Amino acid sequence: MARPKKCRRLRSSPEVLYFKPMGVPKCELETEIIDHDEYEALKLAAYDRLLQDEGAEQMEISRPTFTRIYNSAIQKIARAIIEGKCIEINSEQTSNE
Repeated sequence: MARPKKCRRLRSSPEVLYFKPMGVPKCELETEIIDHDEYEALKLAAYDRLLQDEGAEQMEISRPTFTRIYNSAIQKIARAIIEGKCIEINSEQTSNE
């Protein structure tokens, strides 16, 4: 049986929740969903340019967990760009701050 997810400190909320390729109606596109913790890891590592150890500390998770979450976000974004999918940020998770 899988272990339950540990609470993660999520400090920021996305201002924009949806991106799509230009010129194609939304109804014709598949969607790649980025979870809120993936958004947070991406923001900390790529946007805020923190080391993965620092990002993990901010989210109060282990570095390997941070790396898995970050890599998942990168893979989803790459797949959406290459395959022409929409990117939706799931903002249903609330901050634990």
